[in-house]
Amino acid sequence: MRKASLLLVGVVMGAAVTMMAGAPGLLSGSLANASNRDAYEQLDLFGSVFERIRAAYVDQPMDEELITGAINGMLETLDPHSGYLSETEYREMLEQTSGEFGGLGIEVTMEDGYVKVIAPIDDTPASRAGIMAGDVITHLDGESVQGLSLTDAVKLMRGEIGTDILLRVQRGNGDPLEITVVRDTIRIRSVRSELLDDVGYIRITSFSSQTETDLRRALDTLTTQADGNLSGFVLDLRNNPGGLLDQAVAVSDTFLDRGEIVSTRGREPEQIERRNARPGDELRGAKLIILINGGSASASEIVAGALQDHRRATVVGTRSFGKASVQTMIPLGGSNGALKLTTARYYTPSGTSIQAQGITPDIVIQQTVPEELQGQDVTEGEAGLPNHLSGDVEEEASGSSTYVPREREEDDQLQFALSLMRGVATHDLFPPDPERAVVPN
Repeated sequence: MRKASLLLVGVVMGAAVTMMAGAPGLLSGSLANASNRDAYEQLDLFGSVFERIRAAYVDQPMDEELITGAINGMLETLDPHSGYLSETEYREMLEQTSGEFGGLGIEVTMEDGYVKVIAPIDDTPASRAGIMAGDVITHLDGESVQGLSLTDAVKLMRGEIGTDILLRVQRGNGDPLEITVVRDTIRIRSVRSELLDDVGYIRITSFSSQTETDLRRALDTLTTQADGNLSGFVLDLRNNPGGLLDQAVAVSDTFLDRGEIVSTRGREPEQIERRNARPGDELRGAKLIILINGGSASASEIVAGALQDHRRATVVGTRSFGKASVQTMIPLGGSNGALKLTTARYYTPSGTSIQAQGITPDIVIQQTVPEELQGQDVTEGEAGLPNHLSGDVEEEASGSSTYVPREREEDDQLQFALSLMRGVATHDLFPPDPERAVVPN
């Protein structure tokens, strides 16, 4: 049996959709009921149309392109995060989750025919050029992206290291922007840390295969540097678009001593898997604040949700993105690439699904936004994506501001967290009371 890797990727640059040529044969042994008979008839219809196109279209079509287009259409009806990856795209996906890949350094999706930026990755060509979460890319080197698939658009954005590409960007209701980005090798440092006097500051930009290891190293370094003068830690997950489920669980486990971290639930009632913390809190109960915003998605929401439900950390900022679905990466063997299929929803320890809803911070702190960016810094989150999975809550309200100032002194959310940690500011929810944890017994 092929190993299926579980991912929680906000949106993966380069995700595409294609069809396995042998798919109809997979159904032949299970046509006993009416539903499967109907499916078989529809596959016959597809085969008839496919053969008619091959025989009568004005130009000789490429079979591979026809199949790819058909499966692209099929998967696009499911949800924004399912897709087929060619062999090359699958290899690039593995490179991304390993922490190094080539490109611009942005997480994107397709919306209304245009490429929409979920979040730029820290210290990449895109972030340095000024690309922001929520930007809509309408043209690449002067050519409209209308009519292109996400895969095709991403291929155009990739290229030789050192070459540049001109992006035309629509930011909110402002005038279009022309932004030149120079392609480079993207090396993801998923964990960055710094001692801010008596507070350990840790930023996780994504959840790659080395995130837990790098986090533990950062905690050790900060503790040593503080030399006993440490008020607590701030964990910054703002504009973190997600990554590997196992790494989100491991990061949560670093701060928890016991209890459930997350559960995943598939289509059938028995398809429930629970991930629990192992004994041992790396910080031994030290004070912890988590920062989130509208660009905090998927794996970062697992961490924030778990530590919030257990009352291990106080969550500060604005509502998160609201992506609570699990994608299973299923290699198809040979040179057939892989299927990235949404197979489950995830739930926080309290049994809450934040799909298309997002995590509400314990303390909401709105970031001051420069006048020229006001109204352009807000993302609708998962609820704004076409064909998104519905959540358990009827009212969908995910997403919020994604703006984070480059200058630390102008960062209202971080400065408030530091004030809380040092006792300059106070709030009833900080430090949180573990006795008020909202997890089931």
